[in-house]
Amino acid sequence: MKAMRIWFVSSLGLALSMIFDWNYGFLAVLIPAFVLNLEKGFGLPFIVMLVFSIIFGSAEATIILELFQTHPLLLTGAVGIFMLIKCIAMMHQITYLFGFMGIFIGSMVFNYASYDYFDITDFNINMWIIALISVFNYLLAHWLFPNPKSAEPAPEEDPFAAKTEAEKIAQVAMGWIVAMSLFFVFQTMELIDSLAVLVSVVIMLSPLSLQGGIGVGKVRVIGTALGCIMGLVLHVILGKWINNPLLFWLGFTILMGVISLLFNKGMIPSAIGFSATSAFSVPLTTAFIPGQQDATFSILYRFSSIFVGVVVLVMVMTVAHQSINKFIIAPKQKRAARKLGDKTPA
Repeated sequence: MKAMRIWFVSSLGLALSMIFDWNYGFLAVLIPAFVLNLEKGFGLPFIVMLVFSIIFGSAEATIILELFQTHPLLLTGAVGIFMLIKCIAMMHQITYLFGFMGIFIGSMVFNYASYDYFDITDFNINMWIIALISVFNYLLAHWLFPNPKSAEPAPEEDPFAAKTEAEKIAQVAMGWIVAMSLFFVFQTMELIDSLAVLVSVVIMLSPLSLQGGIGVGKVRVIGTALGCIMGLVLHVILGKWINNPLLFWLGFTILMGVISLLFNKGMIPSAIGFSATSAFSVPLTTAFIPGQQDATFSILYRFSSIFVGVVVLVMVMTVAHQSINKFIIAPKQKRAARKLGDKTPA
């Protein structure tokens, strides 16, 4: 039923974004799909935490901008503290979603607020409305496609419980370095129409480690390729009828059903499916509007830019990984070895 729920909320999210003309309609597809992909069973507290994280994170980032935007050094320091707190929150299962969504939303606010075409008030209002409607879509999906009564999710274990203090510090440092690198890049370069790249790169932060980041990067490229192929297929099949909103939505719904099949195949196929959903929905809900723009170039541009962004991020994570091992992990291991040697009887 997981695949059916994700297929349903994705189609419903696109329909609502087209009806109400949301500027960030792709979030109406991605937010409920993100929750349904991560959950092990019906978890209303999970999506409530998601909504709270989105509203609080966007409000927090907006306040920081309003206070320090005219003072670049103070803004950099405030953003650094903001990102550090969110990375630390990601190290605990109960606050993981709060930390990750804070980085996700905060990165979009901080990195685009410096551009003249970005309206932060419009972004926040759209974000909050979409987040609240996502709760309704989530509940409706569970009501229409409930889990079998015999299916009881296994209790989850905290993946960070067995980590040593040095490993936790290293992973927080990794996430912070990457998040701040994104901030500096977007502050110094005019990256027009790069929202898909930012979303893709920030999603790679979720493992907070080199190996996890590389794994997510591979999945992201594969899923992006699938999503872009689906977008091109939709464009080719509909042809001149792509400008018909009803046919456009029906075509998206049918192809989204194909992508949704991956969500029942296991962890890696599910990750590929979510990446494909992102790559499929973002170009068709931002750059392309039926009757106004051609989606072909948009889809090809996003695939190439996401691929380059993933490769560059993996390179940055590799350098950060080597530096963290040299200056954080290795010294702590040496000190621990010396303490152990001092305690060993002669």
